[in-house]
Amino acid sequence: MRSINKIYEAIDADGFKESTLQLIDEYVNDIENGRTNFSRFNEQEHAGLCKAGAPLIGASVIACYARRSLTTGRNAEGCQGVGPFNWEIDEKQEKLIELWAKATGFWFVNSDRILQKNLGPMIAQGAEAIVYYSEGAPTVTKERASIYSTTEKALDAIVLHNYLFPETAMNVFGFTRDSDGLFRIVLTQPYVRCMRLATKEEIDEMVAGKGFRDNWNGEGVNYISDRLALEDMHPANVFIDEVTGRPICIDCIVKFVNNGAIETGE
Repeated sequence: MRSINKIYEAIDADGFKESTLQLIDEYVNDIENGRTNFSRFNEQEHAGLCKAGAPLIGASVIACYARRSLTTGRNAEGCQGVGPFNWEIDEKQEKLIELWAKATGFWFVNSDRILQKNLGPMIAQGAEAIVYYSEGAPTVTKERASIYSTTEKALDAIVLHNYLFPETAMNVFGFTRDSDGLFRIVLTQPYVRCMRLATKEEIDEMVAGKGFRDNWNGEGVNYISDRLALEDMHPANVFIDEVTGRPICIDCIVKFVNNGAIETGE
């Protein structure tokens, strides 16, 4: 079983040389095959991590390294208890994930052209995602921008979505920057045929079955459990599936409550 701390040491010493990339690949393989756990997530959430794919697992390792190296550097400067700002963490995580993705072939240049050529035309564009779809395909492809305070939390959100809503699990296969320089996660997700939008009562019932309660006195679209928070659970993100007749969530904001995840380390 590989130690993530050895990966951190290798990045410190050699950056993303072939030997370091091999260590990361072996660690990702150990996670996917159940030989080790990524300690940010509990046992149930781990299934969502594996569904998200090797590129996301590797990027999550790099994101953890970036955060830890910033914190360690701040402490070495005599600033114990004064952690780096979120924008500093986010900036370093994006930079290092981009370097790693370019070294591994997970980075796309001109991804919009590549996706439209191979996976279908753009069918939607919002603040969070650009969506591509070819008629009759079982999946859509998204270039997903982060609306979270750090890239690490954006990666966590995909894992947690997969855990909570496995029927619309997201599978990451790369990373890119759009024409404005915005970092984006490239992923696929099952195509859902919408019968209609879900009602508030149907959404309430669905999330209650997953251990969530309304976080706005029954009047909002935000929910909370002891460990996780669900936000933006409005009908445009929750459909009634044409096939099953049941509510199905295609997207939402999901995150740990009070930074409930712990740093990966062994």
